[in-house]
Amino acid sequence: MKKLLSAIIASTVLSTAAFSGGHSISEFRIGILGGENAQDRMTNNECFRQKAEDLLGVPSKIFAPADYDGVIQGLLGGTIDMAWLGASGYAKTYISDPEAVEPIVVAVNMDGGYGYYSVGFARKDSGIKSLDDMKGKVFGFGDPNSTSGYLIPSIEIPQATGATMDSGDYFGEVKFTGGHEQTIVAVNNGDVDGGVTWADGLGDWEDGYNAGALRKAVDAGLVDMNDMVQIWKSKPIPEGPVVLRKDLPADVKVKITALTASLHSMDPECAYGVFAGERLGVMPIGHEAYEIIVEARKLKSK
Repeated sequence: MKKLLSAIIASTVLSTAAFSGGHSISEFRIGILGGENAQDRMTNNECFRQKAEDLLGVPSKIFAPADYDGVIQGLLGGTIDMAWLGASGYAKTYISDPEAVEPIVVAVNMDGGYGYYSVGFARKDSGIKSLDDMKGKVFGFGDPNSTSGYLIPSIEIPQATGATMDSGDYFGEVKFTGGHEQTIVAVNNGDVDGGVTWADGLGDWEDGYNAGALRKAVDAGLVDMNDMVQIWKSKPIPEGPVVLRKDLPADVKVKITALTASLHSMDPECAYGVFAGERLGVMPIGHEAYEIIVEARKLKSK
């Protein structure tokens, strides 16, 4: 992994030789997806914001909209320069404007892969152990633009149940909670009987796995995983990319790509907060890795 990161940094820094001018920026704006409360999002990413500001020599700001679409629209409208998107969020951005953003890197799990899962869960004391036990009960999605919190389970769960996700068909009611943290809290509090969130699927259930929304909820003291039970798991999903706006100056892209690539070795604690848990680091990623999600999103919209 260290060799991989060194190669990324070397290739990006060497490419500065090809620069031929370009416009400058007055500030650098980082968008953070919804899914946990705004203050936690700001806190977990403050270290990266400060490093970006020091590196670029211009003010760097964090924007934490209430939902995923706020970040997507910011990227499309040019008011946000960088974001770590989910695969579905990237697909929506690409479908809306293929020239808006470009993927630069993806987080790499402790097993060397970059897949993760949509995980269905319920309270252990509810007696719910599987999707069969969820029939007629209240089910919680996260955000309509979430890959694991909506897109993938809305495709795979109907395949498993033979019913739609419409309220009253299989589940008694289907609700959008607003994000991953909100779903976890809603299940824990009994506001919904079960829901879905994301996890790398590695490590121990009691820890909320190694990385993902469950791990962040455990770290924040929001949930005791011993009170929870896993009731469903999707097929592997490609981890979403860190993206930059395509029209950023070339030197800004190089510097931010190098910073993101070296973050884990430079500041492991910062990387833990930015990338939602334990990771090996990051690796380069391109649009081709998400073509299947783009097609799934197109089909879902028909």
